[in-house]
Amino acid sequence: MITAITGIKGSRFRRAAAVTVTAGAVLATGALTAAPAQAVTTPTITAKGGFLMNSANGKTLFAKAADTKRLTASTTKVMTAKVVLSQSSLNLNAKVTIKKAYSDYIVAKGASSAHLIVGDKVTVRQLLYGMMLESGCDAAMALADKYGSGSTVSARTKNFIAKMNTTAKSLGMTKTHFDSFDGNSNGNNYSTPRDLTKVAVSAMKLSTFKTVVKTKSYTAKTTTKTGSTRSTTWANTNTLLGWNGTLGVKTGSGTQAKYCLIFAATKNGESMIGAVMTAANATNRTADVKKLINYGYAKIS
Repeated sequence: MITAITGIKGSRFRRAAAVTVTAGAVLATGALTAAPAQAVTTPTITAKGGFLMNSANGKTLFAKAADTKRLTASTTKVMTAKVVLSQSSLNLNAKVTIKKAYSDYIVAKGASSAHLIVGDKVTVRQLLYGMMLESGCDAAMALADKYGSGSTVSARTKNFIAKMNTTAKSLGMTKTHFDSFDGNSNGNNYSTPRDLTKVAVSAMKLSTFKTVVKTKSYTAKTTTKTGSTRSTTWANTNTLLGWNGTLGVKTGSGTQAKYCLIFAATKNGESMIGAVMTAANATNRTADVKKLINYGYAKIS
């Protein structure tokens, strides 16, 4: 009996040793690997068009009708800002006197306003905030008038729009055309989610632009006709700022364009940028962008 028990114990010991050796061999050869990472489910968005890319390497992360031309609404103002900030010898503190033509324009168009007062002197920097935060079409017109060439407001703004189209071509925005400085289309103002992302990538490389679009609110102190100071506070129309690393870029909305948003987000060293176009309403637009940002982080990590 004693001998039999000893034999059984020995047999068990040999089997255990064999298992240990086999496991060691597997580990040594690398045959034992970790379970594969779970696949990330591609989100469904309600917007008619959308695009998302990895900012670090330009890799496409998501695309839905990314090259279909659509109305851009106020996302157009990203290009307006890009053209302004690309001027040689740009002086952000240069003052622009607000003209009645700007006020007349927003009344005629029923356009969004930065509530600029005729006769006030406003700096270029302040106009950029008024245009990008409050989406002021009067601020956009003031900038187009200042940086366009010509003898009249109409000629100067037309020339500025031509600069916008020249810049679009230089950025490879092959399915984009602007006929306005603010997105109030005259029948030929369009872009695509992919193209809007291209101008946003370029604009976000400009420190002033990046600072402006990530600002939630800004108070401008302008100079009135009498030399006194007027304070005006603008709130950013982009309610996603600060959510999950969101740091811009520009909202857009209109009767035909519906709801658009160019967005950028960075968290834990992971960055993305993209656009959604023609969402049915602001709620859907926000939900779509949140889905894409969450998806982007999951894809990049």
